Parts: sequence; C-alpha cells; structure tokens
Amino acid sequence: MIVLSQVSKVLSSGGQPLTVLHPLDLTIDRGQFVAVMGPSGSGKSTLLGLIAGLDDPSGGEIRVDGQTLTQLNEDQLARFRSQAIGFVFQSFQLISTLTGLENIVVPMEIRGLPTPRTRGLELLEMVGLEARGGHYPAQLSGGEQQRVAIARAFACNPSVLLADEPTGNLDSGTGGRIIELLKSLHREQQTTMMLVTHDPEIAGAAERIITLRDGRVVGDSTQAKPMGRQEARS
Repeated sequence: MIVLSQVSKVLSSGGQPLTVLHPLDLTIDRGQFVAVMGPSGSGKSTLLGLIAGLDDPSGGEIRVDGQTLTQLNEDQLARFRSQAIGFVFQSFQLISTLTGLENIVVPMEIRGLPTPRTRGLELLEMVGLEARGGHYPAQLSGGEQQRVAIARAFACNPSVLLADEPTGNLDSGTGGRIIELLKSLHREQQTTMMLVTHDPEIAGAAERIITLRDGRVVGDSTQAKPMGRQEARS
C-alpha cells in the first residue's frame, strides 16, 4: 500500500544542507493503522507530507496505492491526492465562509462525484453532527470543527488517511473522542491510516507505532491489541 525506498529529505539552512530525513525504507500494509511518534523536529510531519505528495523527497522512491509519486508531475499529483488521500490537519483548515456541510461537499463537487449533498449528510451523521451541518466553523466548538474536517477527509472515499496532530488544538477529553472516532471510521471504511502524534496515549490506539528521532526510524513495533483510552490509563 505505502512503500518508501531509501527516501530522504534535505533542506538548505543558512546556506548549509540540513538533513530532515535520512534515507529510510518503510512499508505500510493496506488497512493498517499506524502512529508516528517522535520529538519536535524529528521529521514526523515531513514524512507525512512526502507520503501525501505535498512535498518532494531529495532522494528515493515513494509508492502509494500502486502509484509511484516520484514519477508524477504536479497535475498528476494533485489528481492522485484528490482521489486517494484524505488529510486531517491540527488546525482544522475549514473554509470559514462555508457551513459544515458545505465544507464536506466541496471536494466531492470538485471531483464531480454524484449526489455530494446526500453523501455529505451521511458523513455528518457518521461523525455525530447531523444537527450541526448548517452551522459555520465559528459557530462550532474545536471538537466539532475537527469532526467536520474528518468527515471532509473521508468524503471521496480515500484509500489513505493522513492525520497530522489531529488532537493538538483540543483538550484531552475532546481529543480522546476524536481518536475514538478515527478508530471507528478506520474499522468501518478499512482505510489505511497514518497519524502523527507526540502523545504516547494516543499512539497506543494504533496497531503499529513508528518512532522517529533526528530524521531516523529508531523504533517500529506492532501491538497485538491496540489500547483504548481507559486501557492506556490503567
């Protein structure tokens, strides 16, 4: 499903090369729920951006859902992202002038998918916001905005969902409910999911935990039974 072969990322800082990701090999199976952990500056968000095709690697090859991203031009990458990738951001990234339902419907309309409003209403119900779809982002709580963002990410039935610190702007209780929602949708939709977090408790909800430090993979473990919020606290 997701295969990285000797993928690296080097930036220029003050005229000097700065290695954000050292060459790494990584394979993620279809339908797997993976958490990526590590301290600030370890390369977590860079890794997610490369897999999403939002950034180009300095070296190596990236394959996602049968497509070799490093061989696609910008138009092809944009088309691939719209078809195969759902992205949930820490800061929600909702369009402030559109209602919750309209935010969900937009990507389906852009792709020309049939019955986008019907699908949007179904997604609102899936995330428990069927009564709030007519509200604008400013009228929604942080947790409600993130649930709208999650519904939008699933709108086009992506094969891969990437979430970059999706609970970072939420209190712990609301964040826990967001993670439980992601777990539930992952089970129902069988979507391959990668979630970046610095919180071990949130990472404990995943099937597999990859740990980065200084741009290198320093840990990669699979859990026989992912922990829930209560299990992680006990």
